[in-house]
Amino acid sequence: MSLPVTHPLVDGRTSNSPLVAAYSGESPARLPVWFMRQAGRSLPEYRALREGVGMLESCLRPELASEITLQPVRRHDVDAAIFFSDIVVPLLLAGVDVDIVPGVGPVMGTAVRTADDVARLRDAGPLTAEALEPVSQAVAMTVAALGSTPLIGFAGAPFTLAAYLVEGRPSRDHLAARTLMHADPETWRDLTEWAADVTGAFLRAQVLAGASAAQLFDSWAGSLSLADYVAHAAPSSGRALASVADLGVRRVHFGTGTSELLTAMRDVGADVIGVDYRLPLDEANRRLGGRTPLQGNIDPALLGAPWPVLEAHVRDVIARGSEAPGHVVNLGHGVPPDTDPEVLTRVVRLVHEA
Repeated sequence: MSLPVTHPLVDGRTSNSPLVAAYSGESPARLPVWFMRQAGRSLPEYRALREGVGMLESCLRPELASEITLQPVRRHDVDAAIFFSDIVVPLLLAGVDVDIVPGVGPVMGTAVRTADDVARLRDAGPLTAEALEPVSQAVAMTVAALGSTPLIGFAGAPFTLAAYLVEGRPSRDHLAARTLMHADPETWRDLTEWAADVTGAFLRAQVLAGASAAQLFDSWAGSLSLADYVAHAAPSSGRALASVADLGVRRVHFGTGTSELLTAMRDVGADVIGVDYRLPLDEANRRLGGRTPLQGNIDPALLGAPWPVLEAHVRDVIARGSEAPGHVVNLGHGVPPDTDPEVLTRVVRLVHEA
C-alpha cells in the first residue's frame, strides 16, 4: 500500500522539510529540533485548554487533541509537531479498562497475568478503523493546519504496554512483567504480539491520516538486559514498526535507559534512534556503526539551569550529534512540567542559529 496522494510527503508539503531530511541521513540547512512532551504541562495555554478535561478524553476529542498538538509549534517554532496522545489510548480503544490517574499514571481495571487474561484481550478482535476514527480526524485536522511542518506519529512500544497491563499500574522495576516473561514465555509472547498489533494499528492510522514520520516510545525497555530485550521485546517492537513499513515513512525508536540496547532497537526496523540523556551522541553514533541518524539528547534537568550552563550543554549536544549521518535535536526524555516555556523557545533559537 502507498500513501494517499493528499499526504504531505506525497504532495511535497513536508518531503523537503529539515526534519525529514535529517531523518533520511541528510544535513539540512537548518538543524531541526523538537521536544518530547512539548505539548504539555509546561505551557499555560495547554493548562487552560485542559482545565476540567481528563487526559484520555482530551486525547479522543479531535479538535482538542489537534489544538494541543499545534500549541508548541506556534510558540516555539519547532521543526515538527508530535501528535498529542498517550500510549494507553489504543488499549482503551481496544476495550481495555484503563484510566490515567492524576499523580499516578495509567491504571488498569484488572491486571493481565494469565493465558486466559490474554485470550480475553485477543477475543475482542482487532482495533478497527471505526474505533480509530477520532485519532484519524485529529491527525487530519492537525496536518491541514501545519502546512510544511511535519507531524510525527506517536505510539508506545509493546514491551511498555505489556508491562503496564501485567503490573496494572506504573512500576519502578516491572518485576511482575519480567517474571511473566520468564515463567510463561508463551503467554508473554501472545500478550506482546497483541500489544504490537494494537499499537501498530494506532500508529498506522496516524500515518495514513497525514503523519510524516512515526516514533515508537519504549519507556520501560531500559529495565531489561540486552539478552532479555532481544529475546522477549525486540520481536514485538519489530512487529509494531512493521505496521507502517509499506508506507515508506521514517521510523524512530526511542527508549529510556537503553544505552546498551541501541543496536538491537535499530535492528528491529528503525531508521532513526532516539538517545536518552545518559549517553553522549558521539558514543551512540560509534555504537551504531556511524550509519544511523540520531535524535536527542539534551538533559531535561538542565532546562532549569542558568542559561550559560544550558547553552554550553546544547552546543555540546549539537557538536557530538554532528558526527552522525543525520541529527534531530531533542531532549533525552520529556519536557519537565515546571519548565519555563521561554527557555524552550530560546533553545530552539540557539539550535537554529548553530
